[in-house]
Amino acid sequence: MVPRGTLARAQGTAMDTTRTRLPDHPLAAGATVMRRVDATDHAVTPAHAALEVMTDLAQVDAVRVAPNLTIDGALERMKSAGVRLLFVTNPADELIGVLTSRDVEGEKPVRFQHEVGVSRAEVLVRDIMTPRDQLEALQYDDVQRAKVGDVVATLQHMGRQHALVVERHGGRERVRGIFSTSRIGRQLGTALEVGETAHTFAEIGAALRG
Repeated sequence: MVPRGTLARAQGTAMDTTRTRLPDHPLAAGATVMRRVDATDHAVTPAHAALEVMTDLAQVDAVRVAPNLTIDGALERMKSAGVRLLFVTNPADELIGVLTSRDVEGEKPVRFQHEVGVSRAEVLVRDIMTPRDQLEALQYDDVQRAKVGDVVATLQHMGRQHALVVERHGGRERVRGIFSTSRIGRQLGTALEVGETAHTFAEIGAALRG
């Protein structure tokens, strides 16, 4: 019988013969550290799949805020997270509205200040957010079959800079993704301008389906 130590040394020697030492070199001056490549950086055309320009909340954390946060606090949250839209949720994590950078930096706060007689520091998210019952949503099943050009036409028809994408989950509707004109414009290489026009759910669905 071969002693266990002798067998282990023999196996180690056999394994060593199959290994190849990788070449190394001194790290060059000016070397940088790789950063994650954002999925929004790749170029698309109107004929590409719509999912290529959707922010998928299955892969990216949604940024949530409470309705009683000040709008300036919300704006700071947007800047730190690098987003232009915040989900406003209640303690049960149910969506009660959304707040965009346009809401905070546009005329909404000024109008509310004049109407209620408060300072900007007193304006809260709930005062100027778009409530859930005024939000338009696209169905994820429709989006999976759509092209980038379809989404652009839909956003322009809606007159909105953002659109939510929803799916059914556990018997309830869940926001799965977001379309934004800023991201789509970056990927298309052109600025997208939309107005502020309200449309019905039926009109929105018809626009997406073509």
